[in-house]
Amino acid sequence: MIAPLESGRELAPYAAHSSTSRGRRHVEEPPAYRTEFQRDRDRVIHSTAFRRLVYKTQVFVNYEGDLYRTRLTHSLEVAQIARTVARALSLNEDLVEAISLAHDLGHTPFGHAGQDALDACMREFGGFEHNLQSLRVVDELEERYASFRGLNLTFETREGILKHCSLKKARELGDVGKRFLERHQPSLEAQLANLADEIAYNNHDVDDGLRSGLITLEQLEQLPFFAEHMRWVEKRHSALKPQRLGSETVRRMISHLVSGLIDSSADAIAAAAPRDIEAVRSLGQPLIRFPPALQDAQHALKKFLRAELYAHPHVHLMTEQAQETVRWLFEMLSADYALMPEEHAERAHAAARRGDEAAAARVVADYIAGMTDRFALQTRDALRARL
Repeated sequence: MIAPLESGRELAPYAAHSSTSRGRRHVEEPPAYRTEFQRDRDRVIHSTAFRRLVYKTQVFVNYEGDLYRTRLTHSLEVAQIARTVARALSLNEDLVEAISLAHDLGHTPFGHAGQDALDACMREFGGFEHNLQSLRVVDELEERYASFRGLNLTFETREGILKHCSLKKARELGDVGKRFLERHQPSLEAQLANLADEIAYNNHDVDDGLRSGLITLEQLEQLPFFAEHMRWVEKRHSALKPQRLGSETVRRMISHLVSGLIDSSADAIAAAAPRDIEAVRSLGQPLIRFPPALQDAQHALKKFLRAELYAHPHVHLMTEQAQETVRWLFEMLSADYALMPEEHAERAHAAARRGDEAAAARVVADYIAGMTDRFALQTRDALRARL
């Protein structure tokens, strides 16, 4: 049998190599024609949670229109950016793709509005955070395989999914929580997926915001980074309509950020000279990084979006409606577990019989978090019709 190649190319010694993976929680026979990280990626793509991302909000709720990004298209864009950088730095493309595609599997319906509402509902029971929920999805909630719960992903993919974590939670998470207690770093691939996510959501939210008409090119021109690239585009394409001008400017911004990330990270890696992935993990700070000027540009862009798009009255109204829906669903389903599908109801009833109120509430949160925007609204309307 021919051994599968790591992305068809030679990897740097400090990259993650599937042949030296820390393995899976449940031992399995190795894949015949794929690497372990390719298997992870494929399991994510075939998961129920991944398919649901197509109807989960990025900024604009599903019913706002079919041209806006969803959690699914966002995840694909993160993976595309991450693979480009990984190839340039001789890192493991399969691993960054698996992490990128899995990083939002635990996101609620209605984006961050849904997460905030569910976190408030779960405050007495440990709270809710979509990053931790994504790990919970791949470790426990997916039910596809006969021998184990979850997707049984490798340690390296699970490590990458868990971007941040409180020390209290880290103590409960075993192997993937240990680095937070020791203040170590994850793999370079995990670091990369995190920053690729930042590039994607900042710049593509600008693109969607312009398409919606809620923000304008005139507003964005106040940002030096945006203005610099827009002037470059205008100089060479003077007759572009505003939509194409905005899209071309965003494209150039992403290209600049990706190039800067590659160059800055390559310099940091060369200076640190890690001999292997364990040397990367033992460092006190990440090696995948933007140069300071681009880090400032990203921060300014994020600040602008928070003030002008996410807090826009139209988006604010969507946010309020979404949060009210999540709160109402949590209240109704917590009062009567039988309103959930049988498998969820049984788990909640079992927890309640044990006197474990937090576990019962977590089942309700799991069910709501797994909903798409559309299904959450349909469920709300159907339950209201029964009252």
